[in-house]
Amino acid sequence: MICNLDDIIKSSGKILLLSHMNPDGDTLGSMCALYSMIYHRFKKKADMNVVSNIPYNYKFLPNIDLAQRYYDKSLVYDLVISLDVAAIDRVMDSKILFEKAKCSVNIDHHKTNPGFGDYQIINPDASSCGEVLYDYFKANTWEIDKDSAICLYTAIMTDTGNFRFENTSANVFRAAAELVEKGAVPNYIYKKCYETKTKSFVMFQNYCVNNAVFLDDNKIVYTTVYKKDLEKFSAGDDYTDGIAETLRAIDTTEVSFVAKEVDSKLTKISMRSKGIDVAEVCAKFGGGGHTFAAGCTIKAGVKDAVAKILREIKQ
Repeated sequence: MICNLDDIIKSSGKILLLSHMNPDGDTLGSMCALYSMIYHRFKKKADMNVVSNIPYNYKFLPNIDLAQRYYDKSLVYDLVISLDVAAIDRVMDSKILFEKAKCSVNIDHHKTNPGFGDYQIINPDASSCGEVLYDYFKANTWEIDKDSAICLYTAIMTDTGNFRFENTSANVFRAAAELVEKGAVPNYIYKKCYETKTKSFVMFQNYCVNNAVFLDDNKIVYTTVYKKDLEKFSAGDDYTDGIAETLRAIDTTEVSFVAKEVDSKLTKISMRSKGIDVAEVCAKFGGGGHTFAAGCTIKAGVKDAVAKILREIKQ
């Protein structure tokens, strides 16, 4: 349904913003940007829910310290908005808050998004949820404040790989330019996002890359991560972020993936490619994402999950 956020927010008292599990710069930046816009435009304070730990490199985002991990699941919100959530299960047990809300809005850019919620603002051609929000704000003459500009720039920058990925369009650069004019400082945001890694983070990523397996004349490359590996490096949930991109950067690579053990019968897959539609591969296992960047969770141990993914890639 066509969504008029002005009318919906004006008529709503208690508002909740939702980010997805294993949060990245897009979901967190989009959530914080909308929080700031709601506060400045409507003089209302929304609640913000994170369902996983916030990575250290995103703790600089304005108002991120107001986000909470747990909310009373018996609450009924007037309005719940999901941001960068490709499937409602990705908000984990906060799904009930979305489903019980008097009104729910789904704002996203994933082509695999099924269109859940009462209203949707979805553009699969956008680079990021941040770009979707930026376009909506511009089209509806919402004045972007400095905090929102910082958050939107972060969302767009991180989901375009610092403006390197295939989803980097002319509109992305136009948006980035205006956000800089509004107060976003590129060098500051870049350093916060990419140059605040701990020694253990770098050592862990090197360990994973060194253990990579190459197949089919080095066209397929993957690495596995077990819980014991995470424990060895005291690794956080975000320590595997970017490994699939690193493996994809190898000149011969056509598709790369990371298989991370959740438990003995559950494996998280993160895929990247240079041409293969990995969203289609991940959709076979209930996941999704974008053509060249997608993920899924497979109900199998790491070895079996890797075998399943390889079969799908080679078909």
